[in-house]
Amino acid sequence: MKREEVIRLFPERIRKILQQADWNPQGLQEIRLRAGKPLILWQDGQEYFVAEQGFLTRHREQAYIVSQEEIRRTMETVGTYSLYAYEEELKQGFLTIQGGHRVGVAGKAIMEEQKVKGLSQISCINIRFAHQITGCADMVIPYVTEEGKLCHTLIISPPGCGKTTLLRDLVRQISDGWETFPGYTVGVVDERSEIGGSYQGIPQNDVGIRTDVLDCCSKAEGMVMLLRSMAPQVIAVDEIGNYEDIRAIEMTLNSGCKLLATVHGSSIDEIRKKPLLERLMKEHVFERYIILQKETAGQIGKVQEIYDERGTCLYQRQRSVC
Repeated sequence: MKREEVIRLFPERIRKILQQADWNPQGLQEIRLRAGKPLILWQDGQEYFVAEQGFLTRHREQAYIVSQEEIRRTMETVGTYSLYAYEEELKQGFLTIQGGHRVGVAGKAIMEEQKVKGLSQISCINIRFAHQITGCADMVIPYVTEEGKLCHTLIISPPGCGKTTLLRDLVRQISDGWETFPGYTVGVVDERSEIGGSYQGIPQNDVGIRTDVLDCCSKAEGMVMLLRSMAPQVIAVDEIGNYEDIRAIEMTLNSGCKLLATVHGSSIDEIRKKPLLERLMKEHVFERYIILQKETAGQIGKVQEIYDERGTCLYQRQRSVC
């Protein structure tokens, strides 16, 4: 990602501020705009206010205040990168733009038959910048494959610890294959455009040469659609949890398809207490559990533990034997 790619998303005044500011595209995570509130930038896990003079600061009184007009003009700009699906994607509260970056919005919801039809009077924008960490799944690959076959795998992680990033790289490697492992056909249900980061239907992230991405589709419907139409050997989904997801997972397993999934949580014990997942765990559906955890505030999580289906610890960070 280049600085110019970021700066061009904003109206003239904010563009000039960001041109002067000392920020690193590789470490940039989010830029948040709220009408009448400070311009905020997240970089390397830290929050900064952006001053009108172009410097980053911790003092809110020095921050540039975003106007409602600048919110409107920013939406006009990002909308041109996604006009083909502007209204449809806004129903979900975000747009995905070129580069796989995600523009989240908040404002007044337009309701119809108890469903969100669209958003108007947008007053808050959160641009989350996509970063692919190629190779981040290297250390877990030996644990999620056994005798040349892939294991059903569940990644357990608190929010913001990198579970989607890890899942994406697992998909890439399993799809491409390597010398001792033939590549698998992978179907990705990308409900919030976070795995593939698709723009105009084309994944902007590298998800492998044998991967098919179903973008902006609910996980439950998407899994069934892929099974019927794309004959995947593996299905990958992010953040499972509701009843429909579990039913679709059971259909996936009955089809002989392997499953890669993530769920919010901090431990296996916590996941066992979730009624919908408890039965899957008792039946040893998942053959591997990967636990991610943050060590300190602002840090992306790291793999802490890996367990098999019976709860035997296969890996524990900083220890070679459990």
